[in-house]
Amino acid sequence: MIALIQRVTGAEVRVAGQSLGAIGPGMLALIGVRREDTPAAADRLLERLLGYRIFPDAAGRMNRSLREHGGGLLLVPQFTLAADTRHGTRASFSAAAAPAPARELFAYLLRQAESRHRPVASGAFGADMQVELVNDGPVTFWLES
Repeated sequence: MIALIQRVTGAEVRVAGQSLGAIGPGMLALIGVRREDTPAAADRLLERLLGYRIFPDAAGRMNRSLREHGGGLLLVPQFTLAADTRHGTRASFSAAAAPAPARELFAYLLRQAESRHRPVASGAFGADMQVELVNDGPVTFWLES
């Protein structure tokens, strides 16, 4: 699994003008699911999301995790993260998981996140979403499990 994470002062995801989820300060994670991904990969990715040190300590250094910071976590499914962009001018999505297993794995990740952290919000799998965020820093990292 792949996560593009951003430290945010706030983020919201909408579908057809309706807010599905919003957080204040915390982490926005765009989630990509690849064909070979398993629940174990989702568990590993969640551990990295909750433990990755992207928040400043008292000295201003990135030494605090989301778990320590206590901010919100917004999970947004984004299949384009699994694209192969190494060749040509059009992405190939052959590495992306098929919709049904990807939906299942994203739902699993969301359930696990909700059981281990609060607050957690999410986008809708397969929906045409609009994501609004204020990237704090900016701080953005690419994580894989």
